[in-house]
Amino acid sequence: MAPTMLAIRSAIAALSLITNGALASPLQSLNVYALKDAHTVPRSFSKVGPASASQVLDLQIGLTQAKFDELEQKLYDVSDPDSKNYGKHLSIDQVNALVAPTDESVSAVEDWLASNGVSKDQLTYSPAKDWIKTSLPVDKVEQLLDTKYYEYQGSDGSKLVRTPQYSLPKSLHQHIELVAPTNSFVTTKKIKSSLTPAAEKRGTPAAEKRGTSAASVGTKTGSIPVDKTSGQVASVGAVCNATHVTPDCLRTVYGTINYKPQVPGKNKVALTDYLGESNNRTDTRLFLEKYRPEAVSAADSFTFEVIANGSDSQAPTTEFDVEGNLDAQTLIGIDYPTPLTAFTTGGVASAFKPDAESATNQNEPYTVWLEKVLSQEDLPQTISNSYADNEQTVPPAFARRVCKGFAQLGARGISVLFGSGDSGVGGVHEDTPDQCVSNDGKNTTQFLPCFPASCPFVTTVGGTKNFNPEVVAVQLSNNYASGGGFSNYFPQPAYQADVVQAYIKSLGSQYAGLYNTTGRGYPDVAAQGFDYAIFWGGREVSVGGTSAATPTFSAVVSLLNDALLAAGKPTLGFLNPWIYKKGYKGLTDVTSGSAVGCGLDGFPAKKGWDAVTGFGTPLFPKLKALAMSNSTKF
Repeated sequence: MAPTMLAIRSAIAALSLITNGALASPLQSLNVYALKDAHTVPRSFSKVGPASASQVLDLQIGLTQAKFDELEQKLYDVSDPDSKNYGKHLSIDQVNALVAPTDESVSAVEDWLASNGVSKDQLTYSPAKDWIKTSLPVDKVEQLLDTKYYEYQGSDGSKLVRTPQYSLPKSLHQHIELVAPTNSFVTTKKIKSSLTPAAEKRGTPAAEKRGTSAASVGTKTGSIPVDKTSGQVASVGAVCNATHVTPDCLRTVYGTINYKPQVPGKNKVALTDYLGESNNRTDTRLFLEKYRPEAVSAADSFTFEVIANGSDSQAPTTEFDVEGNLDAQTLIGIDYPTPLTAFTTGGVASAFKPDAESATNQNEPYTVWLEKVLSQEDLPQTISNSYADNEQTVPPAFARRVCKGFAQLGARGISVLFGSGDSGVGGVHEDTPDQCVSNDGKNTTQFLPCFPASCPFVTTVGGTKNFNPEVVAVQLSNNYASGGGFSNYFPQPAYQADVVQAYIKSLGSQYAGLYNTTGRGYPDVAAQGFDYAIFWGGREVSVGGTSAATPTFSAVVSLLNDALLAAGKPTLGFLNPWIYKKGYKGLTDVTSGSAVGCGLDGFPAKKGWDAVTGFGTPLFPKLKALAMSNSTKF
């Protein structure tokens, strides 16, 4: 049903009330529609034409979570190191009880669907019943939502079936927070990375050499270098090459090289794959043979969990798996023998068989992934995510609901980390300055925050390069700079308000009007994000990006969790309150460089927290001592 029918439908219902001289019955109230949500189509998408009426969409209906405010309070209570309840994470049943909708909400939605010919046996429910899912053809969804779906094509060639707005019966607005897929154009982009054959000799632009020291250049190595006289592990200068970063280098720089995981299996780590990405075992084996020989068996033992037609393909490819290989090889290279799970999530409706001309990514990948993992009782304690999109491509309602999902994971003791983006203050894949404008039809010049990096319930990781000292990762020739900024959707949480406001005050009038001074600031932390050595397609290549920094910091967090579990203590869970109150003392401050983007230098790195490297990079021995000082035990 087209949006123009909304006024007609409402007028008929109103006339019926007047004619009958009575209050509306429940059935009549389901005919009175009102706009639920609208979002401007991003300029990077163009309308191709009407969606096929028979195309099947996997519709997700997010019901209002009755006690989310209480869940949020409990999340902060168990995550604040000064709280008596620190580390006393909630069980899956406790979380589900808090996010469950009221019985009234469930019944109201079921009645609405039934009145439109969708029976209960066509519905599936999340364990908490806060999501109801059904597969329906486009024309039926259009009737339900009083809207019209179109096929859109992105500038990157991606195709989506979406609608810029949708309506619901007014009586259901209080019961439904979100319906997807509707007006969200998030495409879960891989965070941009440079890709160069490892053997290729590259010059470094003068603007990118600032901060390089003699210790930035060392030897390429496959085994841990040990001084033959002292028997001690070699220095950073001996093991690290700033243009060829290896597991030995990362383990040395961040101090994990002498730590042996004590409870692998009890402690686990995970990564996420989207967009057809997989994690190639052959490439991973080649990588481990060269850089972590004792871990070669992990190339065959890490597990896949396929969600919604995600890819676990092992076929050789020159199109996919750079991101997937980078994540898997980095995590195993640092964390072995900690078991790794790869959550690989697709975006194709299971009942829809696309042809060459049809859109192929209809589901919202974050909601699909969250629905799956939140239903599982046993989850890896640390989850690394190297994907992002510009916050403004995501409707606020969608962003808030996804962010609530990350809060649920945090309340259960799961640490969730995301990259900060790779275009400085220009969001994701910002290639030209004129892209730094608002998406509200006003074309206001502004910096572009990233999502989910901007969610206050995740830990966001920026990127660095070089050693002694580390500086902000920037590669001007590739338009790559560590991302950072301030959300336009989420307010500054209390845990970071003091340091973020101090940073903003230090900026003075610089960039005034280009960012939201009251928004959630990110990143929270940082790690190396430049010229990692990986194997892809059977050859060694170099890649970089905060998509490298994120699994690196995640690996350090996972080792901290291992130490805690071995000592009978709870895992770190939602990291940010601990980081901002205590954990920052175990991070190395980065004070050189900036979040270059939008044709400007962008937010500068400064002493203390800043909007490009957060509090800085990890030093495992210090972080371990801080984490172990928690007196809470199971």
